[in-house]
Amino acid sequence: MKWTVLSDNRTNDSQLFTEHGLSILLETERYRILLDTGASDVIIRNAYLLGIDLSTVDYVFISHGHSDHAGGLRYFLELNRQAKVIVSPDAMSGNFYSKRGNLHSITTAWPESIKDRLITVEKTNEIADGLGIIAHIPQIHPMPKGNTHLFVKDANGEYVNDDFRHELALYTDGFLFTGCAHSGIENILAACPYPVKFVVGGFHLLDGQESEEELKVLAKRLKEHYPITQFYTSHCTGDKVFEVMKGVMGEQLQSFRCGTINQD
Repeated sequence: MKWTVLSDNRTNDSQLFTEHGLSILLETERYRILLDTGASDVIIRNAYLLGIDLSTVDYVFISHGHSDHAGGLRYFLELNRQAKVIVSPDAMSGNFYSKRGNLHSITTAWPESIKDRLITVEKTNEIADGLGIIAHIPQIHPMPKGNTHLFVKDANGEYVNDDFRHELALYTDGFLFTGCAHSGIENILAACPYPVKFVVGGFHLLDGQESEEELKVLAKRLKEHYPITQFYTSHCTGDKVFEVMKGVMGEQLQSFRCGTINQD
């Protein structure tokens, strides 16, 4: 199994482009899967610089409806004519907004060419051999506090707090992709019916939201309940948040950047 980061907020390689977005190419023995598409054509430009051919990708997985995870889809579909797109129908029908700073839309503009390539997922199941999708994640544990800034416009034109029914997670061969983990990393793990060796994605734990003590408690629970699981995070995990959690989790928690290549 190999995964390569094509879009992220951070990079260790000055030749690669960064953006507020996330996209990872996952390659297994059976599939090549693009996990989210970032916000723009950065995935195309960085793939070119890294010598990666995206035209042979089998599946595109969209974790939720926000434009920093699905905005690059239209560029990808122009390049790749075969990949199926895995997404929640709620992600495609929702009108999403952020009130961090000024109120602004974070709704994805879905390309027309997606229609014949869709695999819509409304419940947890395997959509292909060894490829599991986790949907409608129960909110047993606390949700990230950063979610309080995120809204959906309802049928009456009112802004209501997003409940993230449009969020999915993907599992294959011990690998769990969380997207932004708006539902909470603990809730996603609890909802996953498969044994998890690696967790990769954002935690949506923004600097200045959860207290240091809350972060330490979360890190201790992850370490205690998932002692053999390796965690990799970036994108919507704050730098200070990462430092606090790593102080508890040690080598069990690692960061990634644009251009990061991990092979297990």
